[in-house]
Amino acid sequence: MRVSATYTLQNPIQFKEQLLQWSRQFREVVYLDGNDYHRKYTSYDAVLAVDAFTSIVTDYHNAFNDLNEYQQTTKDWLFGYLTYDLKNDTEKLSSNNFDGLHFPELFFFQPQKLFLVKGNEVEVCYLNMCSDEMEDDVKEIESLSIDNPQPATHNSLTIQQRISKEEYIDKVQQMLAHIQRGDIYEANFCMEFYAENAQIDTLSTYKKLNNISQPPFATYLNNGSNYLLSASPERYLRKSASKIISQPIKGTARRSENPQEDEAIKQELTLNEKERSENIMIVDLVRNDLSRTAAKGSVKVEELCGVYTFKQVHHLVSTVTSHIDDIHTPVDVIKTTFPMGSMTGAPKISAMQIIEKLEETKRGLYSGAVGYFTPDGDFDFNVIIRSILYNEKEKYVSFSVGSAITAKATPEKEYEECLLKAKAMRNVLEAE
Repeated sequence: MRVSATYTLQNPIQFKEQLLQWSRQFREVVYLDGNDYHRKYTSYDAVLAVDAFTSIVTDYHNAFNDLNEYQQTTKDWLFGYLTYDLKNDTEKLSSNNFDGLHFPELFFFQPQKLFLVKGNEVEVCYLNMCSDEMEDDVKEIESLSIDNPQPATHNSLTIQQRISKEEYIDKVQQMLAHIQRGDIYEANFCMEFYAENAQIDTLSTYKKLNNISQPPFATYLNNGSNYLLSASPERYLRKSASKIISQPIKGTARRSENPQEDEAIKQELTLNEKERSENIMIVDLVRNDLSRTAAKGSVKVEELCGVYTFKQVHHLVSTVTSHIDDIHTPVDVIKTTFPMGSMTGAPKISAMQIIEKLEETKRGLYSGAVGYFTPDGDFDFNVIIRSILYNEKEKYVSFSVGSAITAKATPEKEYEECLLKAKAMRNVLEAE
């Protein structure tokens, strides 16, 4: 079905830039970059999939069953995304808030051309029908000169905030009232920043955002006029043989340019009762979700509240694993854990109902997931946070941020955390 060849790279960093440049000619593009961030569980340094041979595009109705059938029938590499609103497929929920982006709710494609970068090598996997183009394409890619991001010549962007500070504080207080009544223990509350009549250069915008953060789950995705430019630090779910790995992030602290102060901030995060409680509540939720498809007794917490440092922030990251029971398909594991606990709350269904009531924007791809399936049924998906979404046709650009609200939350501090998380996206877009 596929023809593969491995090429040695003289300059892997430059080759990744050339891959991205080359990908602009295709309608369907998924580029994933680990940015050389040290991770325990990883397969590739970077991946590029382009040019759909087959695809599936659908709304939430029966979406997971359709994806399961597509994956089981194709048994090939598949790349794509799951929007947050697929929650409506698995539970009696709805998404009726404003949507300025209008992305399809599920999109996956079987790429004709695939590049898997690891160390100083790239494995190139083409479908048989286009395998004769492989060597010429590699030569073309390696001959490309890299476009340096240029100052924008198009319209300047005015970033607007969907919820004002006063409205945000009022809504968080309403969420705290739900917690005090016992409706929920924790919920992730988000708000949107956006610009209308927006024209952006998607590739240079992605490069700027990625350079600021250099996260382990960066993504550049294009499906026609729909773009995702993501600097996500978080893994949602990975399957490797029978092992399932979830790595929720909950708990955030700022960085400091002063090394001593930065280390003190990091240590304070490890001891912060509120931040740890956020993480532990979600770990319990993830353990419960994974148990629905796990072999008996296989759910484990490998790491609880580990502190990980990124260019912009410190985070608490936990690792929860299981082994899939033989009766379940790969899509079953995703269906029974989606949306991820770190972007919903506990109990999950009640949290999602309250989120829908208090938020003013349909989340769409924000707090969904992007990733891939392998021919063997393994998969790896990130969490779509720290991301810019753009509908080129409608000239609408958007990014959202959120934080976990627990009984110990202070509305003003949660608002400041949201602004901290929004800083990189805002700086990149306003520079446009």
